[in-house]
Amino acid sequence: MAINLVTKFLPYVDEIFTTESKKSLLTNQDFQWTGAHTVKIYKIGTSEMNDYKRNGVFIGGFSSRYGEVHDLDATTEEMTLKKDRSFTFVIDTLDQDETGNQLETASALARQQREVIIPEVDSYVYSVMCNNAGTKPEALTLTKDNIYLEIIKANNALDNAEVPETGRQLVVSPDTLLLMKQCKDIVMETDIGNDLRIKGVVSNLDGANVIKVPAVRLPKDFGFMIAHPCATVAPTKLTDYVTHHNPPGINGTLVEGRICYDAFVLENKVKAIYYQANKAATA
Repeated sequence: MAINLVTKFLPYVDEIFTTESKKSLLTNQDFQWTGAHTVKIYKIGTSEMNDYKRNGVFIGGFSSRYGEVHDLDATTEEMTLKKDRSFTFVIDTLDQDETGNQLETASALARQQREVIIPEVDSYVYSVMCNNAGTKPEALTLTKDNIYLEIIKANNALDNAEVPETGRQLVVSPDTLLLMKQCKDIVMETDIGNDLRIKGVVSNLDGANVIKVPAVRLPKDFGFMIAHPCATVAPTKLTDYVTHHNPPGINGTLVEGRICYDAFVLENKVKAIYYQANKAATA
């Protein structure tokens, strides 16, 4: 005689592991897109220094002791939001009832943000930063023996570009962080404030906060990146999530969402980003 064994479904959802966004540490919100889809900013030039002439020099019909007079350059830099993304899904009333209310609207929307929206935005922002980095040396194979030298070379490049020393962020993948932990020359400062730990900072090295980001959100062959948040503007102009209960044609809840965002590296601050690609070691 065949016996049908009882199957028991527990009120538990097998959630996917996710990581909170770290992009707020690497970018800024210095400009407002309220009421506009495009923002233009001015880039103002400077004047070169001259030797002061105590007796004056006849220039352009008059005598000048300060040197030749030039107009300052004033050009504009335009930033137009390109990413206008959306999603939608339905939670059927019967499905919600028969899953013990596990298909609950608020948790489903939070899951969408955590597992889909945040990873997409992060990946896009990191890609923009790496592609527009002011310093991008040739890809090399990072090892436990050379990782420290490459990182301090990167910090040195930012020093020579007069990038502010405070606020620098060192972005690494878990694999790069593993190399750093094996390097005998690296002693990472782990006495990090709780506020930074909550945001994702795992250590401090050579004056930069060390931020670990999952490899799946980083460009292919990512090694490491040192960036100052002054270089990248990452606006989110719109995040709009709407739920409709029993809309026409649906018995249940219709969820719709829209997010408009982008990322821009300021042309005068590209040197505040250093990106090192990692070349896979040959067998």
